[in-house]
Amino acid sequence: MEEKNVADRPARKSKAPKSEQTRTLILETALRLFEERGYDRTTMRAIAQEAGVSVGNAYYYFSSKEHLVQGFYDRLAAEHAAAVQPVLAGDTDLTVRIRGLLLCWLDVAGPYHRFAAQFFKNAADPDSPLSPFSRESADAREAVIALHERCLSGSDAKADAELAVLLPQLMWLMQMGLVLFWVYDRSEGTERSRRLVERTAPLAARAIALSRFRVLRPLVRQIHDVLVEFLPGAGSRGARDVRSS
Repeated sequence: MEEKNVADRPARKSKAPKSEQTRTLILETALRLFEERGYDRTTMRAIAQEAGVSVGNAYYYFSSKEHLVQGFYDRLAAEHAAAVQPVLAGDTDLTVRIRGLLLCWLDVAGPYHRFAAQFFKNAADPDSPLSPFSRESADAREAVIALHERCLSGSDAKADAELAVLLPQLMWLMQMGLVLFWVYDRSEGTERSRRLVERTAPLAARAIALSRFRVLRPLVRQIHDVLVEFLPGAGSRGARDVRSS
């Protein structure tokens, strides 16, 4: 799939209020400058100048460059949610749904691939607000996890009840692995990333289906405990111990 330059993407027709239009203008200008100059060499002053707004106005909408990137995360999550609707409303086969959800993400993220690595080197810092595990990234993270919840609940797969609440987060972690691979994928049209989705979607669906068998219950319990302890926000998402004797 041919990637388009961010600046060349068709302008969205919108009847949004002027404040929302200004916010969008600042965000799109920032993304263009991140691509042209690099994230580290792009300042809020430069973004404001290019967008034709005052520096104070830029800071009014985005308190920092990191906040701008959070705006990008939110946009990407919203575009993904819109693009994946036909998948979530269609086939109930879990492999088909997982594959479609992840391929939709690659389609939506494609135009940003050229400068994605610039974000990642900052996001890889565990203290950075750009980390996908950070408190600041919670809204975008929860939006994606909600898509995985719909992917699972709309399927005909029967997962183990003990993992049911946590599986969408585990599926999100799988997507984060794909994101990391995609960031460094230099194949034409990131074809290797698409191939990775094709190979892993059936494995993930099969693992979820197998989780309900009693012979695997000790392993399921161990996975449950690890997810509750280490996944961001797992305990607050209503994870419960539903072990049976």
